[in-house]
Amino acid sequence: QVQLVESGGGLVQPGGSLRLSCAASGNIFSINDIRLTAWYRQAPGKQRRLVASITNDGSTNYAGSLKGRFTISRDNAKNTVYLQMNRLKPEDTAVYYCNENSVYWGQGTQVTVSS
Repeated sequence: QVQLVESGGGLVQPGGSLRLSCAASGNIFSINDIRLTAWYRQAPGKQRRLVASITNDGSTNYAGSLKGRFTISRDNAKNTVYLQMNRLKPEDTAVYYCNENSVYWGQGTQVTVSS
């Protein structure tokens, strides 16, 4: 079992920044030596969608519209993945979830962008 704990969400004004953290613990595993951690988000009434992902060797992937504003990174020593979000917009408002190897989910952290 893997436990994922997200933190760093909150209320921010348009144009502001937030950094989300996802701390992993438990029986962390790799599939074919690849460990993939991803951030998803789900706005009210909408499907959960991929924001960005990162492998244990640092390869990254972003939803096309978010690249340039959002940056995913990881600290393998701390088993923590970060999502730096800049120039936030009201449409970025959502619950942000961390996912490990397409199997485990965190409880989510709320991000609200509003003036």
